[in-house]
Amino acid sequence: MRETLDRPPAASLSTLPGATIIRRIRRMIFAALGTGFVYSMVGTASKGGCQGGVTDGGFVDGHGQPTEVAPTCVDLTLHPSPIVYTSIAVTVIVALTLVLRTGRTEASALKVIDRAVIVIIAGTLAWAALTMISFLAIPLDPPSPGEPFSIPFTFGFVEIDITR
Repeated sequence: MRETLDRPPAASLSTLPGATIIRRIRRMIFAALGTGFVYSMVGTASKGGCQGGVTDGGFVDGHGQPTEVAPTCVDLTLHPSPIVYTSIAVTVIVALTLVLRTGRTEASALKVIDRAVIVIIAGTLAWAALTMISFLAIPLDPPSPGEPFSIPFTFGFVEIDITR
């Protein structure tokens, strides 16, 4: 990494003092926006199921026995958590603040920015993985009539739709 800091800028790059830091900040912002966009796609999922089914003569329950009651269906939709977007923004702000406060040299400022990008990407990936694992662990067993549908702790926002 030391070689990249000692190398003079190419003729097409600005010779403005601090241009290297500004370029790295621009990359950090693009990484933050890209990570947020990818998380919005990866952090969305749905699953559903019905306890029983419909036959020509009526309905069947979850055990295959004929019944007069329509089956209960549960549909779950996972939406991205706003916590992730907030943490991405906070990480960018904290990195810029640290560069301004503690950045004594260009190399130390670049190191802070590079670490912020790693934190943004790794944190978002970890959160997305935990979100999917917790979402897939939610059972689709419908509650009895009058009982609420409870879900364990998830790392995303889950929308529940129960039809009877």
